[in-house]
Amino acid sequence: MLTRITHFLEGAFLPMALAFSGAALLVPGLFTWIAPYISPALGLIMFGMGLSLTFEDFAALVPKWRLACLGVILQFTIMPGVAVLICWLLALPPDTAVGVILVGACPGGTASNVITYLAGGNLALSVTLTLATTLVAPLATPALVAWLCGAQVHVAFGAMVGSVFWIVAFPVLDGLILRRLLRRRLEPVLAVFPAFSMVVVALVVACVMGLNRDTVLAFPGLVILAVILHNLAGFGLGYAGARCFTRERGDVLALAIEVGMQNSGLGVALAKTYFSAAAALPAALFSLEQNLAGVLLARWWRRPGRS
Repeated sequence: MLTRITHFLEGAFLPMALAFSGAALLVPGLFTWIAPYISPALGLIMFGMGLSLTFEDFAALVPKWRLACLGVILQFTIMPGVAVLICWLLALPPDTAVGVILVGACPGGTASNVITYLAGGNLALSVTLTLATTLVAPLATPALVAWLCGAQVHVAFGAMVGSVFWIVAFPVLDGLILRRLLRRRLEPVLAVFPAFSMVVVALVVACVMGLNRDTVLAFPGLVILAVILHNLAGFGLGYAGARCFTRERGDVLALAIEVGMQNSGLGVALAKTYFSAAAALPAALFSLEQNLAGVLLARWWRRPGRS
């Protein structure tokens, strides 16, 4: 019975996510109450992912250290570069352009680990890349924004690293340790975990939709187009860049997803602090779009025969 429910939820994810999101637009309060629990929910998902990993998975990354360095380089070159190109092609207003570039200069987001897990990518590599880009971001993000926009921003190193530690590193480490202690006794939990993750992601997307209801319903067409192009280019160029250096499917997917998915929450916070509400709009829309697009890509990549 439990297996049937699990398979049903996995198969019904897209209709469920769309239904939740549609309901959030009509009655935001149905889902906006989740907002304070998004970080704990992501931490719980990361704990479950830790249960599916072993210390050997991370040890296997040591010979691939060049691949991890490549991921960081792709993260901080592709997304800022694409952002500048899109702003120029669409002739975006200055405040909006700053917001798009700011998103491009942010590190990878924790949601990338969830999407990598759902896509069947190298989860250990994804977690490592999220931690690495976060450590580099306090230097790289302000430098990129200053260079590309001529504006000064400050990224709090301790707050960023602390957030990623408690949401990503700590739960994964706990899961790894528990997996080492209990081993096969955890198999029933691992069997239902993908379905649980999908339900949580659907709820988080609906919550983000509800929180940004007015923005979405205002339908800023040019900004939406810029955000979609930016995100999809990140996935596509990240995939192409990874394929130039490795043919291992799991590694390619991890790199592509990490490049395409940004820490949009950081983008919103920096835009509101140093720029304007208009500059925060691209990051807010990016948060919604990247999760929907990421899940769709994960389902497509998960199909047999995809490479």
